[in-house]
Amino acid sequence: MKNPPKLKQKLEVKKYHGIEIKDEFSWIHQKNILEVLKDSSKLDSEVRKYLEEENAYTKFKMKDVEEFQKKLFNEIKGRIKLDDESLHFFYKKDGWEYWSKTTKQNNYPTQLRKRIKDSEEKIQELWNGDKEKKKLNASYFGVGDLSVSHDHSLLGYSLDINGSEFYTIHVRRIADEQLVTEKIENTSGGITFSKDSRYIFYTLLNSKHQPKKVFRHKIGSTQKQDELIYEELDERFTVGMGGLTSDRKFFLINTSDHSTTETYYFIADEEKINLKLFQKRREKIRYDLDSWLGHFYIHTNQDNCPDYKICKCKHENIEKWEDFIPSKKEVVIGGFDFLDDWMIREQMSNALPKLFVRNLKTNEEEELIFSDEKVWSPSVSEMQKETNTDSVYISYSSPKTNSRAYVYNLRTKEKKFIKEQEVLDKNYSPKNYITERLECKSHDGRLIPLTITRHKDTKIDGTANLLLYGYGSYGNNLGFGFSNNRLTLLNRNIIWCDASIRGGRERGEVWHEEGKMLNKKNTFEDYISAAKFLIEKKYTYKGGVIGYGGSAGGLLLGAVVNQAPELFLGMVIQVGFLDSLTTNLDHSLPLTLGELTEFGDGKNNKKHFEYIKSYSPYHNIKKMNYPNLLLVTNLKDVRVIFDEPTKFTAKLRQYKTDKNLLLLKCELEDAGHGGKSGRDSAIEEIAFDYSFILKITKKLNT
Repeated sequence: MKNPPKLKQKLEVKKYHGIEIKDEFSWIHQKNILEVLKDSSKLDSEVRKYLEEENAYTKFKMKDVEEFQKKLFNEIKGRIKLDDESLHFFYKKDGWEYWSKTTKQNNYPTQLRKRIKDSEEKIQELWNGDKEKKKLNASYFGVGDLSVSHDHSLLGYSLDINGSEFYTIHVRRIADEQLVTEKIENTSGGITFSKDSRYIFYTLLNSKHQPKKVFRHKIGSTQKQDELIYEELDERFTVGMGGLTSDRKFFLINTSDHSTTETYYFIADEEKINLKLFQKRREKIRYDLDSWLGHFYIHTNQDNCPDYKICKCKHENIEKWEDFIPSKKEVVIGGFDFLDDWMIREQMSNALPKLFVRNLKTNEEEELIFSDEKVWSPSVSEMQKETNTDSVYISYSSPKTNSRAYVYNLRTKEKKFIKEQEVLDKNYSPKNYITERLECKSHDGRLIPLTITRHKDTKIDGTANLLLYGYGSYGNNLGFGFSNNRLTLLNRNIIWCDASIRGGRERGEVWHEEGKMLNKKNTFEDYISAAKFLIEKKYTYKGGVIGYGGSAGGLLLGAVVNQAPELFLGMVIQVGFLDSLTTNLDHSLPLTLGELTEFGDGKNNKKHFEYIKSYSPYHNIKKMNYPNLLLVTNLKDVRVIFDEPTKFTAKLRQYKTDKNLLLLKCELEDAGHGGKSGRDSAIEEIAFDYSFILKITKKLNT
């Protein structure tokens, strides 16, 4: 299709707070959207035709890079060690070890186990994703959870076979693979076994795809017989099982919106469930709960501790809290895990993650440092699922350094190397890349952390293209680990920069608060300031920046491209939240009510309405030149409805005054919010995005 398609216009005018909102393309939104998510045949035929035409146009405009895209696919896949195994995890008390492996032939991992005392010949295959997919003849195959019962006899698994994130749970005996519970439908996917392995706990989704009810299911019975344990009645809140506490004494049920939490608990060993409330919900107070050695440990922001602290209280006196890890200014106290003698906890300061270990006998604490790089990402996990050990797995990676894993003894501080993420590229070495941490001033003087990675041969002279990645919502932090995929761009002299903009929590909760609700525009200004700074410092040039982001990061890019299009050569916007006003006003959509504390309530608050309208990407498209744009959406995406990127594209075609690329790619069947399922499909999507980037940067011959 040589010419871009045109979406039919049907003017709709709605009035909110006395203000008229005109929309020529609102008609494509289907009132039965949740039915469409489950069954694409219910999509309006006219809308489907338009999406197919957009796909055909995108294919035509990208035809010249089809072979190059295949080259990138082979290049990215070729760097991955396909025949590989994960670290082993031991249940020494029960006599089992578990791990997973990948192969060249399979697109999904295989889960394995064996008795610790047995030889390698007695390895048992618990789960083979490719075989299971073939059984179902499914084009999309999303695995929500794989869970083994506490007696190691049963495997619970949840599947989404169309991308809509409605999961069906199955339970089967491991010994003969016979189903003992055939199906539990419309769940959020999580599976929690009772300690006696007679039951599972799960969360049911309502008609709006909201998890509202927690049930207990007796293995071997039907879903109709399941026992309702908890129902969340507040329309803003969702609920989920929190699993077993570290001491295995209690099960937890957590309810929350984006700013407030509440936790219930019940004794794990009792047949009859006696649900107890730990602390009643209070607006903007969050807490997470664990239990260890007769105490509850509470990770909370209450008592004016926006960056959290850890408290503890005795089981028999949950009202009397005492501080255990105090709060620190602009230092985010993160989650924690217990071993018999140790607490291992996370911390974030100045957009850098850290790990600390505390001796519970002496109360002494120290940071776990196992890299001398300025920017790196540490992690820790238990080797054995019992807590009577001093040994753990620790690993680290950085934007330039592939992951390295060790066995580390917390008592003796001995470290033994056991595994390295292999990069099958003879030219790869961390020494060939440079990672820098810089700061730039935003419009109001706040300093934005920038993490820049480049090939050592890429010159800082204002000639390179630079990919600027951002997100900036929900208090989510950017990661600073290694990405094999990025080498494809770094090796072609494209610089990669991660901008820790406000709306995340990299510099504490204040950082999040300054990028949400009526402060949301700070997120966009931070990103623009970062782009201008990088141009000024000659990492790139004006009109040479490539924006990259998805979901709420798509909102970021959409708002920015309306404000400062001249800075950018192009943008790749994945499943972008681009019609944020319309979605905010529609409280029938799955996620809207839970998002009101993050973005505001435009339906019931005029000030919020006017503010969201002032930045909503779809509503602020102008007659001007825009950079090259690739928008990716998926028909089965329950989180960002396909309407948003589709309407944005259609309207932009009317307004833009340039001849740059404007492409919409919509997966009509086999993808959800996270894209397609399976390793090769994921690589194909990355190769497509990167081929677009290398096309507009004129690097197809490299």
